[in-house]
Amino acid sequence: MDGQAQRQALSAAERALTLLGKGRGADAIEAANRAVELDQVDIFASVPEAVMRAADELAAGGISAEGWDRLAAAVGPGPLAGLVETLRVG
Repeated sequence: MDGQAQRQALSAAERALTLLGKGRGADAIEAANRAVELDQVDIFASVPEAVMRAADELAAGGISAEGWDRLAAAVGPGPLAGLVETLRVG
């Protein structure tokens, strides 16, 4: 396993969430897909779908509580869980 690539995958997943928080759904989807490309241990396998659904909700007016829950489930426990919660309340 290439630790550098895995760190880049984490950074891409973090970027996807941050972009959602900024209202940039299309860019968030791109970053989420990049996270999966770099991910060597399938930690982020469900992130693109959750980001895509959240981006759709964002385009329709805002991410629902269920959308945030999907994102939280997709990133699981760990460093990104706190970011999801921060964005949810922010």
